[in-house]
Amino acid sequence: MAATIAIEAPTSVAKPWYRVLYVQVLIAIVLGALFGWLWPALATNDWIKALGDGFIKLIKMVIAPIIFCTVVSGIAHIQDAKKVGRIGVKALVYFEVVSSFALVIGLLVGNLVKPGHGFGGGMANAQAVAGYARQAEAQKSVDFFLHVIPDTVVGAFAQGEILQVLLFSILFGFALMGLGERGHTIREFIDDAAHAVFGVIAIVMKAAPIGAFGAMAFTIGKFGTGAILNLVGLIATFYVTAALFVFGVLGVIARMVGFSIFKFLAYIKDELLIVLGTSSSESALPSLMEKLERLGCSKSVVGLVVPTGYSFNLDGTNIYMTLATLFIAQALGFDLSFSQQLTILLVAMLTSKGASGVTGAGFITLAATLAVVDPRLVPGMAIVLGIDKFMSECRALTNLCGNGVACVVVSWWEGELDKDKLHANLNKQIDPSDVETAITAG
Repeated sequence: MAATIAIEAPTSVAKPWYRVLYVQVLIAIVLGALFGWLWPALATNDWIKALGDGFIKLIKMVIAPIIFCTVVSGIAHIQDAKKVGRIGVKALVYFEVVSSFALVIGLLVGNLVKPGHGFGGGMANAQAVAGYARQAEAQKSVDFFLHVIPDTVVGAFAQGEILQVLLFSILFGFALMGLGERGHTIREFIDDAAHAVFGVIAIVMKAAPIGAFGAMAFTIGKFGTGAILNLVGLIATFYVTAALFVFGVLGVIARMVGFSIFKFLAYIKDELLIVLGTSSSESALPSLMEKLERLGCSKSVVGLVVPTGYSFNLDGTNIYMTLATLFIAQALGFDLSFSQQLTILLVAMLTSKGASGVTGAGFITLAATLAVVDPRLVPGMAIVLGIDKFMSECRALTNLCGNGVACVVVSWWEGELDKDKLHANLNKQIDPSDVETAITAG
């Protein structure tokens, strides 16, 4: 039997508000923003920046072991190898359908609102834009697929390459499945190792408020509130479009499966605030996987869908690419034809996968998309370069929501969603406040 990491009984005593993780993170974000605004010189100090970077590194440290343990355990405990392939196919079908909705919504809003019309922004920082454009050019489809195969297994883990670790984990899981009873000892060891790594996460998550404070203080201190106000129209349009996607598209999907998107977002509020503070969806990946398993999703689905979704289900990035492409075209005075806008959809669907795992992936995929649609648009990236940091937070939040819902939907589609657990958690009959509760209860 697979070891579970689920909490089965409701907690009797509620935590004091000041000990709840999401409250601590929220306070840290506000304090960090104030600190960066009032003392920008101090906020851009290397040690302040290190608070946010250090927390993200601590989380990234455990992502590869978590993916390996979860995927291997999920596959090894499945008796039918066809089931793994079936889950993978269902996940990819879901990803492509929902990603298409994200792209179309971004395109529709861009055409209706026209946020770039009448824009008089300058074309600064062309050198930085050229750097992103070169990175985008390097991300060819063939290179991407070859990059999925690691040079060495140790190298994949050492460099934290999610897709490479995922590939090896799937192969190792199938090999362990083929061993039958002979692999019992290894399976038990991997299950126990997963519990231990989740224990590490419980310790690391205590530093989340410190990381959020450092990241937010540095961001505001470096870019200033003026950077936000400069292109507030585009930022507001992007955030509203992302909200429309989450509460509209994902909300309808959630209702079809039988749960409320509002209750689901409340359930993962800790992870959402951590992403908001750090601007990195990876910072919440381990605890999101653990929470989804406790929510009633099967171990095998969580292990396959969530890591894959971080590379193939980037809903926020898709919205950003279509909306930003139209914004730049409008700002530069280009009228994109219907065929060019259709090209945006097709190219963005591919480039959003091609730059996964690359620093500044959203901006790199934008460069790749612009280059294909019309090379004359590439210099226009300088217009949005200064505010990309603030838009990356919305991309990460939307990606997190999309992957969480995807996991629940695929579990339901596969017939492996425990609806009693789902409703007990979403209705707060079980305390989902932190990872540590589940570890000590398991």
